[in-house]
Amino acid sequence: MKFIKFFFIILCINNLSFAAQSFQKNILNNLFYQLEKIDNSKGAVLLEKKIWSIWNEHPTNNGLTEKLKFGTELMQYGDYNYALKVFDNIIVTDPKWSEAWNKRATVYFLMSQFTNSLDDIDKVLNLEPRHFGALSGQARIFIKLKKYEKAIKSIERALKFYPSFKSSEMIPEIERLIKETTI
Repeated sequence: MKFIKFFFIILCINNLSFAAQSFQKNILNNLFYQLEKIDNSKGAVLLEKKIWSIWNEHPTNNGLTEKLKFGTELMQYGDYNYALKVFDNIIVTDPKWSEAWNKRATVYFLMSQFTNSLDDIDKVLNLEPRHFGALSGQARIFIKLKKYEKAIKSIERALKFYPSFKSSEMIPEIERLIKETTI
């Protein structure tokens, strides 16, 4: 009898977890739909902030959300090695949370470990293909690596679902860099 109760509790917890993730995904889908259609920059910035706030919250584990905040603070204060350990721990606990991968990619970028950062960005984009922050970071890395065409493609990919994305302002500068390297 105890086994049946235990099994039932586990089943309920899994259903709640799935429901929370599904709810979060539905909210994101709605926000991205609005982001694609909006025609004013103030509204787009508000939608972007809402999307970031959802990405930064784990759908089922407040402890992981708190760890992500802590790791982000460490990163902002320049303690990259400790931040990296915090994000590693989060990823081990939940490898399907795209924002943990994105934060670790950011730390690697700040540490000039561009290959590691690009690997993590690939994981982010596999989990959340609309992650404009990851695409912007990817573009910045490609610029540092002088892979300008790839940088433009990353930005253009983000523009498909975020037409007023500020990183689009980088394209003319990247095109200028391409012209300079071909002269």
